[in-house]
Amino acid sequence: MNHIIIGTAGHVDHGKTCLIRALTGFETDRLSEEKKRGITIELGFAYLDLPDGQRAGIIDVPGHEKFIRNMLAGAGGIDLALLIVAADEGVMPQTIEHLGILSLLEIKRGIIVMTKIDMVDEDWCELVQEDIRAQVKGTFLENAPIMPVSSYTGKGIEELKQEIYRQVALVGDKKTETPFRIPVDRVFSMEGFGTVITGTMIEGKLSEGEEVMLYPGEKIGKVRNIQVHSQSVKTAYAGQRVAVNFSNLKKSDIERGDVVAAMNSMHASMMVDVRLNVLKDAQRVIKNTTRLHLYYGSREVLCKAVLLEKDQLGAGESCYAQLRLEEKVALKAGDHFVVRFYSPLETVGGGVVLNPFPEKHKREEEDVIEGLKILETGDEKQKLEQAIKEGSKQYHPLSFIAVQMGFSKEKAVALAEELVGEEKLVKITPDLYLHQEFAEKQGKRLSNLLREFHTANPLKEGMKKEELRSRFLPQQEQAVADGMLAYFEKVQRIKFVNGNASLYKFTVRLDDETARMMKEMEKIYLDGGYAPPATEEVLAQMGRDQKKAQQVHSALVGDKTLVRMDAQICFHRQHYDRAVALICQTAREKGQITLAEVRDLLGTSRKYAITILETLDREKITKKVGDARVVI
Repeated sequence: MNHIIIGTAGHVDHGKTCLIRALTGFETDRLSEEKKRGITIELGFAYLDLPDGQRAGIIDVPGHEKFIRNMLAGAGGIDLALLIVAADEGVMPQTIEHLGILSLLEIKRGIIVMTKIDMVDEDWCELVQEDIRAQVKGTFLENAPIMPVSSYTGKGIEELKQEIYRQVALVGDKKTETPFRIPVDRVFSMEGFGTVITGTMIEGKLSEGEEVMLYPGEKIGKVRNIQVHSQSVKTAYAGQRVAVNFSNLKKSDIERGDVVAAMNSMHASMMVDVRLNVLKDAQRVIKNTTRLHLYYGSREVLCKAVLLEKDQLGAGESCYAQLRLEEKVALKAGDHFVVRFYSPLETVGGGVVLNPFPEKHKREEEDVIEGLKILETGDEKQKLEQAIKEGSKQYHPLSFIAVQMGFSKEKAVALAEELVGEEKLVKITPDLYLHQEFAEKQGKRLSNLLREFHTANPLKEGMKKEELRSRFLPQQEQAVADGMLAYFEKVQRIKFVNGNASLYKFTVRLDDETARMMKEMEKIYLDGGYAPPATEEVLAQMGRDQKKAQQVHSALVGDKTLVRMDAQICFHRQHYDRAVALICQTAREKGQITLAEVRDLLGTSRKYAITILETLDREKITKKVGDARVVI
């Protein structure tokens, strides 16, 4: 089932509201000021019954130049535009501005409705039609039908309805499988109900009882009730005008321009990358860093346009730009927007969002421009690859990037796995894919880090995993760091031996002097038994090359030939293992073992007995209970 939104556009007092009343029987002007002044200030809503039993929503937008902001709020979700031109006045300034806005928002279908034909003769109508055709040439309405009508006499209304039915049948399907989104154009309180918002659901579907999130503030709400065309429904769908009542949000929690969306389905940002287009009849030039009013959905935000390819944009020109905003916005790739000059307020252009959560760019960088070209013109797989390429530096998970690109998680995973098969991405964790180029750069950095370690410690098997993790990826979660190390182990860039990481082809190589020193040092500890000399004494016995002696000693500790008890005491592994076995056996037989018993059992002094018991306590082999130890 496809749900359609029809929107009016055109100059003030050209009969938009009267036309809707003639088509539907509804009066869309609801404010007393609107009725008094005879112009539409706020958005008005109605519906048109279609031959298949469905209802198309109709948005009546303001035409006066002072109410362009409200017009923009209503234009975002339109499927079929009715451009209204009064026969007695013809094309006027706001006609042109509204036509430009509809074009910038890339609305595909429209009908030109010439109203008030009862006020002019046929010759004048023909002249006005010729002028309209000239004005819409080169726009999406170039080949649109022109329907002459009189809302006063009813002439042409039935023919217009038939043309609307025909056009509605040609509108493509809405995106109902993606997370829902509703830009809020009204928020109010109703006694007995609480907070209510209205807006056009531009994608997805929403059901009663569902939890929602407000963006950009990320407040959480719960849906109590949904209405479509003043009727309560259990579920609303993309393309419908909806009123949503929340059970746990105050009116003060929500502002016009906020977006009500599925939980965690958007990201708020202070920058967006865009294709920026200037209207062909614009009277203003957009220079680099020009301050603009940005309109998207129902929100208005001030921004600065950083032009990435040019120094300025004139009428009809276009380039990639980064809009740097004065407050956070929540957008998705593919969203359309309009920009107006800061002062005076004139519509100058608009465009499409390419990256709603970018890094800050420098101007005229070739790789940035190339990346934006891919985001603009590439297929889904190419766009995802580019988004992951940009997100790799921040280790953005796939779930984050899927939201950014407007993809479902399932589609993002399927495309990412294809890219892994094409060796363009690497999979680090179930939710983290990195671009191959970035992974290779990180691999080189990891190799350099280990190479430096091997140079400084040639006799060590490698660096402890915990140390490598903290030095290689200090800002990342352990799961991500471990995933990266596991990937580089898989591709044989590194290896792990006894918990130590080294370059894949690294081996400890001993020269004659080192081999001699290692043999002598091991013999000292074997001969020392349970009363070995202090480490500094052992090193002193090795001769003048104390740096090499320290390396040899560290290597013996690293390969577990020696067991370090404290800073100055090491036992040979043979003696340590025997001590552990004797102490545990005795403690189990007696239920416990004392310090004196350990001293006598090992034939050593109190000093060494204390040292080994404290080591066993640290290793969770024994536990001190009173003056004795028990085996854990």
